[in-house]
Amino acid sequence: MRFGNFPFGGAGMPGGPFNPGTGAPQQPKPHKEHKGFFKKLAGKTGVIVLVLALVLTGFSAFYSINEQENAVVVTFGKPQAVNTSGLHLKIPFIQHVQKVDMTIHGFAIGYDPSTREPIPEESVMITSDYNFVNVDFYVEYRVTDPVKYLYASREPNMILKTLAQSYIRDTIGLYPVDEVITTGKNQIQSEIKEKIMDRLEKEDIGLQLVNITIQDAQPPTIEVLNAFKAVETAKQSADTAINNANKYRSEKLPKAEAQADQILQNAQGQKEARINEAEGQVARFNSMYEEYARYPLITKQRMYYETMEEVLPKLQVVIQDGNGTTVNVLDKGGMDKLDQSVRTEKEGDE
Repeated sequence: MRFGNFPFGGAGMPGGPFNPGTGAPQQPKPHKEHKGFFKKLAGKTGVIVLVLALVLTGFSAFYSINEQENAVVVTFGKPQAVNTSGLHLKIPFIQHVQKVDMTIHGFAIGYDPSTREPIPEESVMITSDYNFVNVDFYVEYRVTDPVKYLYASREPNMILKTLAQSYIRDTIGLYPVDEVITTGKNQIQSEIKEKIMDRLEKEDIGLQLVNITIQDAQPPTIEVLNAFKAVETAKQSADTAINNANKYRSEKLPKAEAQADQILQNAQGQKEARINEAEGQVARFNSMYEEYARYPLITKQRMYYETMEEVLPKLQVVIQDGNGTTVNVLDKGGMDKLDQSVRTEKEGDE
């Protein structure tokens, strides 16, 4: 700034700074030194930021998968499953990784697993005989396809729970209340499991049902519950009695069958023996008849002698000679004596 021919600088110093309060000259500020300091600070900060960015980028370029996980790597919107455990490399800011637990998971239907308190809107159902019953289930599932699990549906777990509740109510409604509470649990579980597995296969959301079990089934009132418990006790007692009877039958039946077989074998043996004997007698009679037809007189005499030998085996025929000697004719010794006596008489007569 100038005043007349001279620049307004104060104290006759052309262009010098002037302090209007004291009229003394003002010392110039070190603007160049301040600017250099800020430039150096900015340069150091930029280097630090750059180093941190590079470090973070290096860390984000790697990810690890354990043995119970699978990963889904998304590159420009295209997902790809990675199922090999260990350390893997990805492109930072381009590829995104989501890990999926492949172990078995589960959820409860009809009760809160943490407090064991019932949830009536889930557990109360109606049976085929129009009775109400409280049934609690536990569902176990696992992920089979991580890509479909993440991108084929919005909430696959909720879909599975909704399907399970639907098929549970549908199946419970086909059975009477006593079978739901007592004897039909296994069959009900099997039917529900088969229906859910078929539906999940059609939906293809990357989930597989592992198992579904009835945790508890009981009537809504204590009196009815006690009555059903009494029925269950009676059925168990009946089953026990039937099992004991089957055991007794299993122990006794083989012995009785063996005895029956022995009796049949003995009877068969006697049958064959009598048949053979009868056939032998028939054969002898036929042979005898043929002989009789040829020589009736001789055969008749032979039959008489044979009959006498058979009928009178112990008959004693005693003959007394003139000398007073007694002889048993049918005895071999007696016959010898009789012959000797006869020969003696003949010699005496001569």
